[in-house]
Amino acid sequence: MSNELQNIKNRFGIIGNFPALNRALEKSIQVAPTDISVLVIGESGVGKEFIPKIIHSESKRKHQPYIVVNCGAIPEGTIDSELFGHEKGAFTGATATRKGYFEVADGGTIFLDEVGELPLQTQVRLLRVLESGEFMKVGSSQVQKTNVRIVAATNVNMMKAIHDGRFREDLYYRLNTVQIDMPPLRERKGDIHLLFRKFAIDFAEKYRMPELELEQSAVHYIESYSFPGNVRQLRNLVEQMTVVERNRNITAEKLSEYIPMETHLPMVVNTQNTPKQNDFGSEREIMYKILFDMRNDINDLKSLTSELIKNRGTADLSNHEKNLINRIYTPESQPQVNSGSLVYFDNNNDAPVVQTPTIISTPDDSYEDIEDIEVEENRPESLSLQNNEKDLIIKALEKHKGRRNRAADELGISQRTLYRKIKQYNLED
Repeated sequence: MSNELQNIKNRFGIIGNFPALNRALEKSIQVAPTDISVLVIGESGVGKEFIPKIIHSESKRKHQPYIVVNCGAIPEGTIDSELFGHEKGAFTGATATRKGYFEVADGGTIFLDEVGELPLQTQVRLLRVLESGEFMKVGSSQVQKTNVRIVAATNVNMMKAIHDGRFREDLYYRLNTVQIDMPPLRERKGDIHLLFRKFAIDFAEKYRMPELELEQSAVHYIESYSFPGNVRQLRNLVEQMTVVERNRNITAEKLSEYIPMETHLPMVVNTQNTPKQNDFGSEREIMYKILFDMRNDINDLKSLTSELIKNRGTADLSNHEKNLINRIYTPESQPQVNSGSLVYFDNNNDAPVVQTPTIISTPDDSYEDIEDIEVEENRPESLSLQNNEKDLIIKALEKHKGRRNRAADELGISQRTLYRKIKQYNLED
């Protein structure tokens, strides 16, 4: 490592010997004496802000202004005024003429952080500054000149932003005369422990507390973590632990409380191209069971309605209640068969009409209005859904030796539904 590179690291407090980091710093030193524009690429939290500082401090402009502009933090409606200034009365609230950053930083360096967030209108103005050094204040028609070096940085995929129409291609190539890539922390495994020690010393001094130390198991643990927030996340982690932890010796178990290790579960993929007949069969069985439950609930509702009519009479029923009962017991519909007769109201007569239930056949593929079909006990084979359901419950209980929770899982119903059906079919014994 050259002495110049080491001096830069010492001046700016940069820790690490990762080759990609060294290349980024060396490139910054090489381009610093020129006025060439530089674009710094890297994820959030990797330390992109050090590059423009190094470039400015090693350039001929080091005694001139150095201004940092966070393009993502300035509202779209005011960013033109912030960068280029405005004239008095240019917009509501412009009570005086104001200088912009490009006018203030004349002769120096401007660092445009998060340049990928610039609005398209502002990108056009910035392109003109890069090409000719000219700009106009908002609300002014007078062209002004500035001599400013621009260093920009972004964590946005610029080619995708160009493809999506969010960033001008010509501005990208103007900014990206020289590109400097900052590596993420997960690629700098050997630097993680060094950075931890650096931050531990800094925060121990700041908060006047003993320095944190990592045990060997904790070193392996922290070096295997991906750190999506990069150096910023590691710094915040050390600061938090310095203040919170009483034990200064940090173990891997203690670290896991702050940075849980990611687990990557294998994805199960069905590579066979055979039709999913089993899935269809399972869905069909579920639909049958849902229909059975709905049928029983409707039967209970109708029985309850009949009892209410018998006990309460019809004198107190309103027209709305009569219409609701007619919707349930309409002669045109397929009536449910219960132990008693069906009751409905004639529109021309307030007295209830008693109707003997009938069985109306439906197409084989229709599952609407499922009926309870009464069958003779001496029939050799029963097609009653109720009897088949009872047999399924008995078989499930026998299979699991009376364990109702397992029988319910076997039938695909809840234990509550199973208990109700056991009581309905007198299967308690």
